[in-house]
Amino acid sequence: MEAENFLPVHLSPQGGGNAGVKVSGARAEACLDFSLPFQSTARELKGNPERAERRRHSAVLQAAVTPACHLLQATMVRRVAVIGAGAGGLASVKCCLDEGLEPTCFESSEDIGGIWRYTDSTDSRRITVYRSVITNTSKEMSCFSDFPFPEDFPNYLPHSLVLEYLRMYAQHFDLLRHIRFQTTVLSVRKCPDFSTSGRWEVVTESHGVRESHVFDAVMVCTGHYQEPYLPLASFPGIESHFKGRYLHSWEYRDVQAFQGKRVLVLGIGNTGGDLSVELSRVAAKVFLSTRSHTWVASRVSDQGFPVDMVSTTRFNSFLDWLLPSALTRRIKFRKFNSWFNHTNYGLASSKSSKFKIIINEELPFCLLSGAVVLKPNVKEFTESSAVFEDGTTEGNIDVVLFATGYNFSFPFLEESVRGSIHDNRSLYNCIFPPQLEQPTLAIIGLIQLTGSIMVGSEMQARWVTGVFAGWNKLPPPSRMMAEVLKRKPAVKRNPSERENLKMSFISYVDKIAACAGVKPSVLRLLLTDPKLGLAIFFGPCSPYQYRLQGRGSWSGARAAILTQWQRSLRPLRTRVLRDSSSSSWGWSWMCLLALPAALTAAWLCSKYPQAGWSPRL
Repeated sequence: MEAENFLPVHLSPQGGGNAGVKVSGARAEACLDFSLPFQSTARELKGNPERAERRRHSAVLQAAVTPACHLLQATMVRRVAVIGAGAGGLASVKCCLDEGLEPTCFESSEDIGGIWRYTDSTDSRRITVYRSVITNTSKEMSCFSDFPFPEDFPNYLPHSLVLEYLRMYAQHFDLLRHIRFQTTVLSVRKCPDFSTSGRWEVVTESHGVRESHVFDAVMVCTGHYQEPYLPLASFPGIESHFKGRYLHSWEYRDVQAFQGKRVLVLGIGNTGGDLSVELSRVAAKVFLSTRSHTWVASRVSDQGFPVDMVSTTRFNSFLDWLLPSALTRRIKFRKFNSWFNHTNYGLASSKSSKFKIIINEELPFCLLSGAVVLKPNVKEFTESSAVFEDGTTEGNIDVVLFATGYNFSFPFLEESVRGSIHDNRSLYNCIFPPQLEQPTLAIIGLIQLTGSIMVGSEMQARWVTGVFAGWNKLPPPSRMMAEVLKRKPAVKRNPSERENLKMSFISYVDKIAACAGVKPSVLRLLLTDPKLGLAIFFGPCSPYQYRLQGRGSWSGARAAILTQWQRSLRPLRTRVLRDSSSSSWGWSWMCLLALPAALTAAWLCSKYPQAGWSPRL
C-alpha cells in the first residue's frame, strides 16, 4: 500500500443539488477559506453578472464545505491513550508529539523501561529480564531512528545500559510529562458513537481511585512478553508425581538458588540457551531438553563486527529474493555448520524444513565440555526423574526450569476486539484490527522479527500516528479484512509455534515505511548520492535509513549511516595498535565496481517489489 498524503471527506450539499463536494486535507484547519469572495459590495457586483454568478456559486460551495469542515474537526484524532511506557510506548508518545497529537501514557509501574527495568523481586509479577541478559542485536541496529546510542556504549548491551538509553531518550524529547505512572488500565471500550467518532472510553485506576477518560484513539504498547507460558499438561507427571521444584524462566534472576543442583531446562530458545550456560557454572549438572531443530549463531561475525551489521543488509535481502529458496537455505546451513557441525551436536539437521535460530557463543563449548547435556523432549516425569522420548532417563532432578516463552493478552480490551486477536496475523499489517469501523486502535510491538523489535515498533508508531493525524490513509475495512484472510490461518497462542511467525526485519520494516512514506529510495540515492546509496545497499540496514526522506526526516541521518562502522569500533579503542596495512584503495575500487550491480539490483527491486513476510531460509 502506498502512502497517502490526504484524508478525503465526501459530502453532498445540504441545499439540494446532485453533485458531491470533496474536501481533502490532513487537518481540519486545512479547509478552504471562502471569506474573500464575500467582501465584495453590492455596488461592485451591480452591472457585473459574471462576478455575481461566481459569488452565488461560492455561497453554495461554502454552505456545503462548512459542515464538512466541522465534521472533519469532530472526527479528527487529537487525544491519544498510550498503554505502557516500555520502549514501544516511549516511541509512540514521541511519534504522537511529532504529529501534533496529545498523548497520555498510562504505566502501571512507577518507572519507564518495561521489561528492561530489572528488579530482583517477583512479587508484583511484572515481567522483567534476568540479571545477566545481554542484547542479541547490536546498538547500531537497535536504536531509535533519530537517536543513536552513545558512541562509548558497547555494541551489545546489558539491561542497565538499555534502560539508561531509554531514560536519555525520554529526557531528550521531554516525554515524561506525558506519562501517568502507577496507573493501571482496567478497560478500553468503544464509545456509543464509535462508528462515527472512533472514540474510546478508557477506565484507569491509580492508588485505589478509578477514573474514566474519553480518547480519540488508543495505542496498546504492552508487547508480547505478558503472561508466562507454562505448558504443564504437555509433561505428564510434573504436577502429580514430581517431587522437585519447577518454575518458569520469568521467576529466574540469578544462579544462587541453583548451586549444586541437577537442573533440567525445557526449551532451547535464546532464554533456554542463556540460562543453561549460566547454570552450568554452579549446578551439579544441566540438561537441556528440546524437540526442535536449532541453529546456533554468534553475535560476532567473521571479521569481528557485530553479526547483524554484517548480515542484515539490503544486498543479502535482495539475494534471498532473487535466488531459489532451496539454494539460500543450503547456503545458510553451510554457513552455520562452518562454525561447528550442528548434526554432530544433536542440535539441527540440514534436512529439516522447520527450525529456529538462537544467538549463543558459549553453548557449543558447554556441550563440548559436558557442562550441558542435550536431551530430546520429555515424555513424562516420575518422583525424581525425567523420562525422555528416546527412552533414556535422567534421575535425581532437583529443579525443572521452563524456558517456554510467553503468551500475549489484552484483558482490558472489550471482548469483541480482544476475541478477534489470535496473533499478529489477525491484524492488518500486524497493527490494526481490521473489523473496526474506525481505525483508531493500534497494537504496537506484537511482532517477532529477525532484527530489533524496538526498531520495528518505532516504525509502527510512526505510521500509526501518521494515520491518526490524517497524513496516511488506510484502505476500507473490507479490504483490510480481505488481506488479513489471505494470510495463513491463525495458530494457537503457543510461543514455540509462534516462532514460525518470525518475519524478515527488512521486508517488514520496509513495508511499514512505505505505508508511512519514509522508505528510502535506493535507486534514487545511487544516482544522486552514490556514496550514501552504496552504504545503504551493501551496508547495515540500520534505523537511520528511515529518516532520510518523508515526514520526520532527520538532518543527521546521512552522517549517522556513513559513520556507523566507526561508532561500532569506538568502544573497542581502549588499546590502540598500529597497523600499517590500509584498505582504503581496495574499498574505493570495490565501491566503483559495485555501483553498476547495485543500480541493477535497485532497479529490479523497484520494478518487482519483494513479496512475502517470512525470510527465505
